[in-house]
Amino acid sequence: MNTSEQQRFDFLYEQHLTNLTLQGKRPATIDAYSRAVRRIAAYFDCCPDNLSTDDLKRYFAQLIASHSWSTVKLDRNGLQFFYRHVLYQHWEWLNIVKPPQVKRLPDILTPCEVAIVISLTRQLRYQVFFLTLYGMGLRLGEGISLQVGDIDSQLMQVHIRNAKGGKDRLVPLPKRTLLALRYYWQTHRHPRYLFP
Repeated sequence: MNTSEQQRFDFLYEQHLTNLTLQGKRPATIDAYSRAVRRIAAYFDCCPDNLSTDDLKRYFAQLIASHSWSTVKLDRNGLQFFYRHVLYQHWEWLNIVKPPQVKRLPDILTPCEVAIVISLTRQLRYQVFFLTLYGMGLRLGEGISLQVGDIDSQLMQVHIRNAKGGKDRLVPLPKRTLLALRYYWQTHRHPRYLFP
């Protein structure tokens, strides 16, 4: 990019970041959508404001060949946001790229396999962490951000805050997990987080 084009890109990119924030997008979404704009600018070595439909098709054909469909979808959504909310252009995105609707079930460990993983873990902290994730069906980020005050041992439930999509939820607390958490709590007693 030449200097004037780089300045135009920088200006539009800042608008993009501002609009993402104003729309209430979460930090992970902002990262992914802004990465899409940077990636296409680097691919064409120009500001993406004047790209044609054919340019976008060529870009996505290359992206499909080199990246996973989840990356392709994130880039499509990020660029769609950029074109709609920064450039005020409405592309027929489905005519450019339409990722397949794949509904794959994740590989799930059996209870025996989980017991082996936990027993082979040497540090108590990680044993209890894995037991907590598995026993309550938590995502990694949800487990890391668990706070002492989120556990209600009277109602045997845990308040998961700011989960996927920014939503809160309540999950059942198994007795075995509660006992492990109490034992672990005696070893560190962090005033706020269970797994600091």
